[in-house]
This record gives sequence, C-alpha cells and structure tokens, in this order.
Amino acid sequence: MIVPLSIVSLLALVCLALLASPYPFLAPGAVLGLVGVAVLYRRPVWGLLGIAALVPFEGLFKDNAFSGTKFLGLALVLILMLQLALRQIPETRLRSNIWRPLVGFMMLYGLSLLLSENMDLSLTHFRDLGVGLVLFVITLLIGRELNLDLFCRVVTLSVATTCVMAMFSARYQEQGRASGLLADPNVFALLIAFTVPLALLLVMRGPSLLHRLFWGGCFILLLGGMTKTESRSGLVVLMLSLMIGLYHYRAQLPRVRPRHLGFAMLGLAILIPVAIAVMPDGYVARIQSLSILSNGARAHQDESLGRRASYIVVGSQMIRENPVLGSGPGTFPLHYAPTGYAKAFSANRKLGDLYRRAHNTYLEIFSEIGIPGGLMFVGMLGLGLYNLWHARRLWLARRDWAQADLLTHLGTSFLSLMLFLMFLSAPNHKLLWIMLALTSVLRYDAEQAPSREARP
Repeated sequence: MIVPLSIVSLLALVCLALLASPYPFLAPGAVLGLVGVAVLYRRPVWGLLGIAALVPFEGLFKDNAFSGTKFLGLALVLILMLQLALRQIPETRLRSNIWRPLVGFMMLYGLSLLLSENMDLSLTHFRDLGVGLVLFVITLLIGRELNLDLFCRVVTLSVATTCVMAMFSARYQEQGRASGLLADPNVFALLIAFTVPLALLLVMRGPSLLHRLFWGGCFILLLGGMTKTESRSGLVVLMLSLMIGLYHYRAQLPRVRPRHLGFAMLGLAILIPVAIAVMPDGYVARIQSLSILSNGARAHQDESLGRRASYIVVGSQMIRENPVLGSGPGTFPLHYAPTGYAKAFSANRKLGDLYRRAHNTYLEIFSEIGIPGGLMFVGMLGLGLYNLWHARRLWLARRDWAQADLLTHLGTSFLSLMLFLMFLSAPNHKLLWIMLALTSVLRYDAEQAPSREARP
C-alpha cells in the first residue's frame, strides 16, 4: 500500500498547488486523475481495454494536445515501470518470439533514419511508430490478464457506435463516404473489417437468444457501416473473413436440418434484394470498376485505381534507387510530389494533395526503409499470424473447441489487418501492435496450458 499512498500524496499536493494557482478550475481534473491512476494501478488491463475502445473515436481528440488515449498510455507506462521496478510484474512476461524480427527491423529503421533525405519527416514518422512500440510492450506485460471476451465486446460496441453515427449523420462522412470519427473512409473500413470476426464470435457464443440478437444487430450495423464507406478493399477483406469462418465451422454443417435450410433461403431471398436496394449507387459503380483490372488500371476509367497504380510505379523506382536502406522513413511523399502523377491527380485540389503517402504499408516500408527492413517487417507480421495458427492447433489437439474458436476469430481479425495494410499506410496502427503482442501471449498460454492443468 506504500506506492498508492505516495501517489495519493503527490496528487494531493498537485491539487493544492492548482487551487493556489491562477487556474483553480483544473483542481477537479487532478482529483479525477487521482482516481484514474488508482484504478489503473490495481487493474492496468482496463487501461489497455480503454485504449482499444477509444481507437474509433480518435477523431474527437485530433485537435487536443492531451487526449484520453494519451492519458491512458502515459499512465500505463508510468505504472508498469513502477511495478516492474518493484517486481510486482515478472520480467519474463517480456519474452516473445516477435522480438528478433522486431529488433532487426528497428536496427535497419535506425540506419535508414540516420541517412534520411529529410530528418524532420523521418523523426515525425519515428514518433508515430513509437506509439505502436509502446503498446506492444504494454500488451506483453499485461496481456495475460486481458479478458478476450470482454475485449471483443468493447471493440464491437465502440466500432458499431461509430457506424451508427456515420450511417445517419452527414457530419461523419467524407464526400458522401462514411469515415466515422476518422479522417479516411478506408481507415474506418479497416476497423469494421477487423471487428466483424469478433462480432460473429459474440453471436456464436451468446448465452441466450437475446444476447445473440443484440450482437447480431451489431453485426448488421457493421455491415451497414462497411457499405457506407464504399470501400472496395474493405469488401474484399470482409468476404475473405466470412469464407474463413465458413471453413472453420464446416464440421457443423451436417447439423443443419432441411427446415433450417428453408428458413436460411427465405432470409437470403429477403436480405439480398434489400441490401441491393439500400446500397449506394456510387458503391455499386466502384465495385463494377474492379473489372477493368484485367486490362490494367487507367485513370480516365477509375481515378482511384489509377492513383494507386502510380504509387506502385513511384515506390518501385525508390526501391531500385535505394534498395538497402531506402530513402528514409516518411519520405515517400517527397518522391511522389514532383512526379506528373501527383499533378494529374491533384487537379483543382489544394496543394497538400501533391504530397501523398503510398496507401500501402508494405510498399511504403520497402521503399522508405529498404528491402531488408521490409522483409523484417513482413516476417514479423507473418510470425504473429503463425503464433495464432500454432496456438489454435494446440487447442484443437486438446479438443478445447471454445479456445480454438476464439483463436480462429482473433486470427481472422489479425489477418484482416495484415491484408488491409496493402491498401493503407498505417504501420503505427494501435490495434496492429496490440494484436501483434497478443499473438505471443496467446501462443504462450496455449503451450503452458498442460502444466497449468496438472497443478493441484
């Protein structure tokens, strides 16, 4: 109890100082901070849940120097450092097979940073990536206390809430496309694609019909939100996730009776026409435009596909010019802006549109950090996916179907993140680094389960 009392004393002094300062109205905030720190000290995992829940609402805090997410992150860092120093958390929790590729990637990243063409851009990129690295360490330390069912509920509710806001309010739309509280509709689509497998898990695990109906409603909201984003990449990733789910539950198909099949066909007969009727015309046109890929993307046929093709051309040239260490983190826009592609796709737009990111995390990493660094990054994500597959195989060998189902849905969500990185520049996405650390935690739990069961 010595540490909590010291924290109370410190914040009490802060409150007294604020009351005596020209800003006494800040004193209640210090009291709330005291309560928050005390709760996080007892339950640090609640802070991790809070960070995951606030990811869809980051747009609310973009103009604030100190947001709720930053408060939770800073408080967790200080609390966990203190608990490590007091040996309340064993250092062995930091062990992970992800460290080897991650350390290799960061070493190459550091060399590329030192030789960067623009140090200011590279330092900004490093600062953003540092947030993900901190979350990776935090999740390793407290991930074993994380209630994964609660994690699924929190993420599903937060993303479904933003879907409601985006579907029924033009304020949360970008040029007619739903973006929620985020700046890019595709980033919003990434969150939805990540959450859909989690929502389906809650539907399957619902303890009662009422629970299953509630989570089924959230699932429908997620599908509606995906439709409003008009994201073609989101639709592709979503369909792949549903196919993985069908393959995983294929053993349960023989349990379907003819009467169940009849109800399913009736539901599809109603759902498909309704979905087509409510689907925006622009989304249908965007989906149909994918047919031109067989003949090559042309800007006059589809500007978005043409622009993405130009990113590949510029990124490939950057890789040829600097294959080992790249041009420096965050420098892709500097190479893209002087090209004719930037001018062609920025007609009648503001000057800032000339400086565009690659909208492909893998292409961006390979072109900015170099081929060795890119391979380390891809290997790191691939190892994370293997961790989930290995853990699922262990649970299946023990005939623990509930844990195997959980690993399948979490693995599908992580795979959705990995696939979406081909359409977005998001190497610092918070959920990516949280899930990357969770893969090590879940594999460790699966491997240690027999010894735990053997304990009296």
